[in-house]
Amino acid sequence: MSYVLARSKNSDILEAGECGGAVTSIFKYLLDEGLVDGVLALSPGDDIYDGVPTFVTNSDDLINTAGSYHCAPTMFGDLIQKYLSDKKIAVAVKPCDIRSIDELIKRHKINPDNIFTVGLNCGGTVSPVTGRKMIELFYDINPDDVVSEEIDKGQFIVELADGTEKGVKIHDLEEEGFGRRLNCQRCDVKIPRKANIACGNWGSLDGWTFVEINDEKGDELINGAIKAGLIETKSPSQDAIDARAKVENIMIKMSKKTQDSVYDKVDEMEEWDRCIRCYACRDVCPICWCHENCEINKSYFENSGIPPKPIAFQGIRLSHMSFSCVDCGQCDDVCPMDIPVSLIFDKLQKKYSDRTGYIAGVSDDIKPPLYSPAKEEL
Repeated sequence: MSYVLARSKNSDILEAGECGGAVTSIFKYLLDEGLVDGVLALSPGDDIYDGVPTFVTNSDDLINTAGSYHCAPTMFGDLIQKYLSDKKIAVAVKPCDIRSIDELIKRHKINPDNIFTVGLNCGGTVSPVTGRKMIELFYDINPDDVVSEEIDKGQFIVELADGTEKGVKIHDLEEEGFGRRLNCQRCDVKIPRKANIACGNWGSLDGWTFVEINDEKGDELINGAIKAGLIETKSPSQDAIDARAKVENIMIKMSKKTQDSVYDKVDEMEEWDRCIRCYACRDVCPICWCHENCEINKSYFENSGIPPKPIAFQGIRLSHMSFSCVDCGQCDDVCPMDIPVSLIFDKLQKKYSDRTGYIAGVSDDIKPPLYSPAKEEL
């Protein structure tokens, strides 16, 4: 592991980027050198609340993916294994993204040799619906007038077309039931260290990207982009490194506090009783990939003409997937009954972790419990 501060040498990318434009310039290097077939990232849809997964094959189009989208909580793991498994790609990943990719690699659904992963530090995302409501209520601003947003120094900050900025403390927003998605408030993996590099503004100077280099491919990315004349780098000070670590530790402590406050309050059986078996949580899960062979589709369920009882459906999913839950919250987003599915799965994953040491999408030296020789002990 090593650290550098990096920024783009392209003025357009530097201006469009969130903090130095290093991520976009690294993607440009990979495309221009023909090292990947394309780059998977988010590009703007109708507004800042609508980030659209986009596979970019022309480096001139990368400028459209620069910047951040905190109100577009999408996941890339399932898109890669479904549609891009035969491509050499680069992808921008949040911690939950890289964790889901790691779990799919363990299931041989993604070839790690075909992918470059550029991690993005993440303090959390905001539901697009929640984002619009809270901007209208707490900022007294028409959500359609917001041209950009960012999370910085504990505030959710929005910018208008005339350059005016307004920020509100995330803590205050969350006290009123707004702010970050609930799974993000629980998440205790803030820096995606399983990615080749992890980038962000924590500890960085203005206009620079703080980059943590995590492996040999990460070194190749940085050195290649430097040699191509696309980025410049310098070493961060020890104060900068310490500041970054301080931010990470504070956020992890906040997450642990949230976990302690919510895990014991959820009544799993009461929640499952509200399940209508629409299977949306299964279908949207970035790791649950075997839909065609799913136990729920087996004849002993289908022949009855009646969907399985909630406990049967959710029990099968829990037994197959809970130890690999990365707490991305996609299941919460699509549940029509507002069941806190990710909370229940995350709670059980933490129990697995306490018993086995296995952390979904993080552990290398321990197999997922269902595939471990020690599973009988569980």
